[in-house]
Amino acid sequence: MRLIVLLSLFISINGFGQWKEYKLSVKGDTLNRVDMNGKKQGPWAIHVPDLRGERGYEEEGYFENDQKTGTWKKFSLEGVKIAEENYAWGKLNGRQQYFTYNGGLLREEGWRAMDPKVAFDTVAVYDLKDASKIVNWVVVKNEGVALKHGKWTFYDPREGRIEATEFYVMNKLRTEEDELMGDDDIKPITVSDGKAKSDSATKKALSKYQPIADYEKKNSGKKKIKARDGQTGYIPEP
Repeated sequence: MRLIVLLSLFISINGFGQWKEYKLSVKGDTLNRVDMNGKKQGPWAIHVPDLRGERGYEEEGYFENDQKTGTWKKFSLEGVKIAEENYAWGKLNGRQQYFTYNGGLLREEGWRAMDPKVAFDTVAVYDLKDASKIVNWVVVKNEGVALKHGKWTFYDPREGRIEATEFYVMNKLRTEEDELMGDDDIKPITVSDGKAKSDSATKKALSKYQPIADYEKKNSGKKKIKARDGQTGYIPEP
């Protein structure tokens, strides 16, 4: 019996010895591991307190070589889930869900992370009416950030009904006319000559989801506005 206890103790010490830092959960599991090279590895639980009017939160998930990977869940300090995100190479990838602090579904986003080992990524654009038909190909240079890609859905968090949907292909908005438009393409007035863009472009700009338009109006003229690029650390709005 004594030999078994000593052997178990040796295994535990040997296992902990590979970590520069770590924490023990109530069940005795090692969390928040930092390896000998200073990189985060394995399961992590992060606590962020309330600060300067910003609500705190807790999040849990996995790190691989200092980068978030797989599914991460974020909770309010009261225990309500406010986000469920998916990561690859430390960037948002796939479907993301964000909730209000009352638990209502606020929106779903689609993102695509790019393998840091490749310089370019190529994706097919499929026909909206025939998912098996490719209508175009999009080639994007790897800038080291995640790109909006796929369906974005905005919900009424109280009733759960869909308020608006948007479709993105590698950071470009896909319009009803089946065109791809970047942020610079949906401004109704050109800066250089003050002339209005085409009726089609103007219509697309005015049909922008209202909360987005309200946010841009609120922050108009400010020198620094936080923008999403798919990197780690995004906190959803309450």
